[in-house]
Amino acid sequence: MSELSPRRLLAHLWGQDAIGDGVRVLLAFSAAMLWSLTQERPDWLIPLILGILASALAETDDNWRGRLLALIVTLLCFAVASLTVELLFPYRWLLALLLSLASVSLIMLGALGGRFATIGSATLILSIYTMITVEPRAGVVPALWQEPMRLLVGAAGYGLLSVLWHALFTQHAVQQAVSRVFRELGEYLKLKSRLFEPLTQLDVHGLRLALVHQNARVVKALDEARVVILRRLARRRDSRRVSAYLQLYFLAQDIHERAGSTHYPYHRLAEAFFHSDVMFRFQRVLRQQGSACKALGRALRQRLPFDYGNAPNPALDDLRTSLVWLRSQINPSWRPHLRSLDALMDNLLTLENALARAGQPEMLVAESDSSLVDRSPRTLREGWARLRSHLTPASSVFRHAVRLAVVLPVGFGLLHWIHDEQGYWIMLTALFVCQPSFGATRRRLVQRVSGTLAGLALGWALLGLFPSTALQAAFAVIAGVVFFTTRHRHYVLATAAMTLQVLFCFSQVGDGYAVFWPRLVDTVLGCLLAGLAILLILPDWQGRRLGGLQAAVLRGNARYLRQIMQQYDTGKRDDLAYRVARRDAHNSDAALAAALANMQQEPGYFRGDVEDALRFLTLAHGLLNYLSALGAHRALLAEHSNDALIDDAVERLACWLESMAASLKAGSLLSAPEPAMTQLAEVLEALPEEADDGQRLVQAQLALICRQVLAMHEVLSDDGAGVRSAAI
Repeated sequence: MSELSPRRLLAHLWGQDAIGDGVRVLLAFSAAMLWSLTQERPDWLIPLILGILASALAETDDNWRGRLLALIVTLLCFAVASLTVELLFPYRWLLALLLSLASVSLIMLGALGGRFATIGSATLILSIYTMITVEPRAGVVPALWQEPMRLLVGAAGYGLLSVLWHALFTQHAVQQAVSRVFRELGEYLKLKSRLFEPLTQLDVHGLRLALVHQNARVVKALDEARVVILRRLARRRDSRRVSAYLQLYFLAQDIHERAGSTHYPYHRLAEAFFHSDVMFRFQRVLRQQGSACKALGRALRQRLPFDYGNAPNPALDDLRTSLVWLRSQINPSWRPHLRSLDALMDNLLTLENALARAGQPEMLVAESDSSLVDRSPRTLREGWARLRSHLTPASSVFRHAVRLAVVLPVGFGLLHWIHDEQGYWIMLTALFVCQPSFGATRRRLVQRVSGTLAGLALGWALLGLFPSTALQAAFAVIAGVVFFTTRHRHYVLATAAMTLQVLFCFSQVGDGYAVFWPRLVDTVLGCLLAGLAILLILPDWQGRRLGGLQAAVLRGNARYLRQIMQQYDTGKRDDLAYRVARRDAHNSDAALAAALANMQQEPGYFRGDVEDALRFLTLAHGLLNYLSALGAHRALLAEHSNDALIDDAVERLACWLESMAASLKAGSLLSAPEPAMTQLAEVLEALPEEADDGQRLVQAQLALICRQVLAMHEVLSDDGAGVRSAAI
């Protein structure tokens, strides 16, 4: 057992999300530090470190060929930016003007996609890094190319290391991405299991909101996995391993649809069966499946086998026994609820089978349509069309670009007014802190100041305790690694680590203590500048976007409903059109959740009515849950393809959702709900006794959807402020 421990430790470390970033920056920083010390060239240290930082921040999510191409583009952008700063540095006002124009241009390129946004932001950062390396020359004028060349050497060195890394470990990013999907799915299932607790004081609304935000994390993980697979594996679909990851991704989508399914409001089921243990049994099985999803995620990260087991699940067997006993009681009031429990049981059995297949790649059946949509622009015409669509104040990208075009020149002027040396942290802080939304900027501002204070305090102690140059160099490398492994999830820790690296690097070439006060003061000034910019320059208050986001939710759900019901004729088939409609519905739901999270952090005067917006969000997610249940049971639909009532209900519901979306998009008042919609809900709820299970399930879900849409209309209408209906 002890012989396996080191292997397990290595597998655990290899399975960490940021292990690749950490190892690469460790190698790059160590090489730069060792070369500078052994060659006694301290003047190279800071430019090399800054070049490595900029190159690492410019990394794009691609296979090694894509990274090589992106590296060439990045180095060209870096070279132009660095040489331009070097040339114009004596002409400060001209440099400030060019910096403003470059900010608009580079940030607007982000509208073309994530690759362009990453490279554009990193190029702006490198421009400021160039100013840092040029400023301390104290009148010495070396060759024009000297500082740009040093920065580019660091950037190119790290870039080539990154290309080599991804050529050697092609599958690692895919494992990580698919693993994150199952980890987030596990959290979603565990959180959803709490809805099954038969408690009289259960906070259903709070749990629903928590589920909405966890669903947004699942959606984000699925989108990231799709991009990773699309960019890295498009040319290798014939590989068995690649095929297995693709099928795991499709399996995760199916599990997500089933995990999000709601067959009846669970708190009402808990009320109906309050004196039975059946809801606890459902909860136990769902928690087990959530734990299994997380275990599958760990197995993928650590490249270990995953065995869910072929033996019968005792918890499921006990649940079946409990359901049999409930039916034997012949309680007429239980009859409609028992059908919902049966549908839920069927869903859990399908999830159980899916998890069993996940551990056996040979059991994963390839989808007949395994194509993925790449929404990146393919031609210059497509790129220009997308860019032009964002040249409007309605675009958050445009607002952010204009904001930075003002912030950076103002920061440039401020640093020269206060102190020239090391004042560029004002600009860097403003660039890192200023985010597209007020909520994100506010969070980043607090984190930046807190991390800087923590880093300065720790740095003060470490510089005094360890005066050795070699030890301080090691601390600088370690701090850089910590920054890159924590910058996405723990920004306070990342900022503290970066502050430490700055102190130790300056200690290598001068006096580390001399930068304490400038670092602190400039950080505060940069944060203040970013805060004022987000408040005063084209503020992007989420309330202004609320109607458009709600309209997108309604349109996405209408499209999803139509795609589900189109499979009446074909039976269950996860073709591209269906998967795109399902993903768009979830993405619009996640976008609304993110906007409301930011909206809650905005000043009260601009915030708007958050309570009504949150009620709409929970209702919208409940609607998506009912649609997911309908989609999860598509195999039952084909037998009822000629059912006139169902066809009519689907068309009327989809048209009603689209009509509400159109009104919201136009900013007009919603029309009063037609009495026919209430009548439609009543007709759907009047299930005939002779109807089979398939018709009952479809009709019952449509009835729930109809009631949910009525409740959403009530919230959106003028008198919706008073709605408290629990159609969740």
